Amino acid sequence: MLFRYGLPLLAFASMMFALRHVVIADQEPPKQPPPVEPSRTPFKSALAGGGVIEPKSENIAIGSHLPGVVAEVFANVNDEVEAGQKLFRLDNRQLLAELEVRQAMLESSRSSLEKLRSQPRPEEIPITEATVQEARVMVEDTKAQFARAERGHSSGAVSEEEYVRQKYAVATANAKLTKAEAELRLLRSGAWKSDLSVAEAQVKQAQAQVLQTETELKRLEVTAPVKGRVLQKNVRPGEYVGIPPGQALMVIGDVSTLHVRMDVDENDISRFKKDLVGKAITRGANKREVSLKFVRVEPYVVAKKSLTGSGTERVDTRVLNVIYAIETKDPNLYVGQQVDVYLDAAK
Repeated sequence: MLFRYGLPLLAFASMMFALRHVVIADQEPPKQPPPVEPSRTPFKSALAGGGVIEPKSENIAIGSHLPGVVAEVFANVNDEVEAGQKLFRLDNRQLLAELEVRQAMLESSRSSLEKLRSQPRPEEIPITEATVQEARVMVEDTKAQFARAERGHSSGAVSEEEYVRQKYAVATANAKLTKAEAELRLLRSGAWKSDLSVAEAQVKQAQAQVLQTETELKRLEVTAPVKGRVLQKNVRPGEYVGIPPGQALMVIGDVSTLHVRMDVDENDISRFKKDLVGKAITRGANKREVSLKFVRVEPYVVAKKSLTGSGTERVDTRVLNVIYAIETKDPNLYVGQQVDVYLDAAK
């Protein structure tokens, strides 16, 4: 009885289950709403493209002139900085010691130059003049002795040897007088011009070395190139920074006016005009629409870098970068945020 009625019933139930599964599987699933509603163009005919918000000055990636260990960091994220304001400083102890040595060498070379310029010393002239006077007296004395020897040699009272010795004594005394007078003239003329030139060159060399060290010290202090805000900080005291660093040590920019960098696809370049009215719409659930004002076109078509994730988007396309200024102040707009840009191309 079980086999007579049970097996057909089981087969019928299995067939109905399979038929129901096929019918359900063949039905079209209901369309689910997207997690985030995509932005819609505000114009009837629009030229669209992706955009990225950036500062008025563009993103300035701060680097370091020299490698070294960071000693101090003076600025933090969101700090407003002036042009030339210190951002961070590398360890400068070695250069400070070197600067002291070179400053001492500069003082030494200046002292040597001043010594040459102040020649002759007033105290040295009387000494040399006395030496000249002494040499003159010696000349007169030897001349008198030679005159007596000459008279004695004529009468035979003085030997030939004594006569010759007195004769050469006069010549020696004249030579000493000539030497003393020359030394006096040399002393009164002051330092030799060539010696002064050498000393002046040594001073300039020492000054250049001091200036070189001071410049190296300044290069250890990284300053802000423009007035703006610190957008990102990737450096802390004790860290080593090299040339070039693996990433930007700091990113700053002038955010007084935010710009949007729009990518115009190479296929749409012929439709683009500078006077087209533009609007940017932020992405996400809380969409904002902001008006745009044309700033400039960067006339170099580049490979596309900012991808929106659209399935029809190609990664091998090239785009024209167009810069627009955001005319409204919105505290909820941030640098680096992606927006959808639409230009009114109805004309």
